Amino acid sequence: MKQHPNSKLTPLTRAALAERIDRLGWSVADAAQAMSISVRTAYRWLARHRAEGAAGLVERSSRAHRIPRRTSAGVCERIETLRHRRLTAAQIAARLAMPRSTVAAVLKRRGLERLSRLTPKPPVVRYERERPGELLHLDVKKLGRFRRVGHRIHGDRRRNSRRVGWDFVHVCIDDHSRLAYVEVLGDERAESTTGFLRRSVRWFRQRGVRTERVMTDNGSGYVANDFASTCRELGLRHLRTRPYTPRTNGKAERFIQTLLREWGYARPYRNSRQRTRRLDPWLRYYNRQRPHSALGGLPPHSRIRRSQ
Repeated sequence: MKQHPNSKLTPLTRAALAERIDRLGWSVADAAQAMSISVRTAYRWLARHRAEGAAGLVERSSRAHRIPRRTSAGVCERIETLRHRRLTAAQIAARLAMPRSTVAAVLKRRGLERLSRLTPKPPVVRYERERPGELLHLDVKKLGRFRRVGHRIHGDRRRNSRRVGWDFVHVCIDDHSRLAYVEVLGDERAESTTGFLRRSVRWFRQRGVRTERVMTDNGSGYVANDFASTCRELGLRHLRTRPYTPRTNGKAERFIQTLLREWGYARPYRNSRQRTRRLDPWLRYYNRQRPHSALGGLPPHSRIRRSQ
């Protein structure tokens, strides 16, 4: 099989190539064949070694030292100016009577190949409520059920469990303390989200935390009338995130990432039931022992004790 001319070649193997030819008396053809490279490539590295020594055996960029016909800085500035007016590469090329490929190359060098890059990303707004219970973040993560070890462990998607269904992991995390309550339920309908809300509020109340507000996305279970009436019954103000802006509910999103990494995908569970049984022990560890970077290395429960 023909190989790339520079395959298997490192500065050390290139030095060995030159040594075989210059010191051991090998022919260039024999040395090239032994290293699975072309004779032409062998001659090139031999010439570099003879002219420059070891320094000549280091890879060099194939980029030209001079590009006399490269697009001038002034033209590049005009291309960028037109791009900021949200013109496409084809429109800029027509406006400046240039090849579209040249305009595209300039835009890529300046990081403007996508129109989305013309709009700066909104600044990250970090906030934290002053006391526990002032705001609880609710969210749901769907996880596939399985009867045997999945492809994340053995790597073979053909061995996946079929038609087993889904687990819906409902999470509730306190904005101030990051204390979390989690349940694995059978769906994310209004009855389930409403029941989970009641149990979450009760769980926090048992720890001396009075809930004032809850924040959710606009999922069907959260916008249902039953959920709204439950919030009124419990005296809670219901806040919703803006559509397509999950960062608004960022603490729940970030907690779900931690939950999946340290519980959901942390070990090769035999089946999804075993995974569910391991949730409560991990949650106790998270709330009472696991250091949290946003809390100065302390676990979430430490903020509950200090606020009481």
